[in-house]
Amino acid sequence: MLELPMSDAALLPAFVERCLAENVSLIAVIGEGCEGIEDEIDWLIVGDGSDPSRFITTSSHPGETLDQVVEFATAWRVTADGPTQIIRI
Repeated sequence: MLELPMSDAALLPAFVERCLAENVSLIAVIGEGCEGIEDEIDWLIVGDGSDPSRFITTSSHPGETLDQVVEFATAWRVTADGPTQIIRI
């Protein structure tokens, strides 16, 4: 889960690449402007569309509390081995 605001938007591409490398199955974005950041993340994941292995489900949660989004993310059926994490970049 990515909590906004970001301290440095330039860190977003590296964050997405790390998520891909770590087999993250969901990036849930919360905070003001989360819909736009979700769109940016989608573009970073898909790129030119030539690599079908680059896939992560994304969601944005405008107006929801951190607790609500944690509950959503925890209930997500994951294929990764890791726990739900709150990330701030």
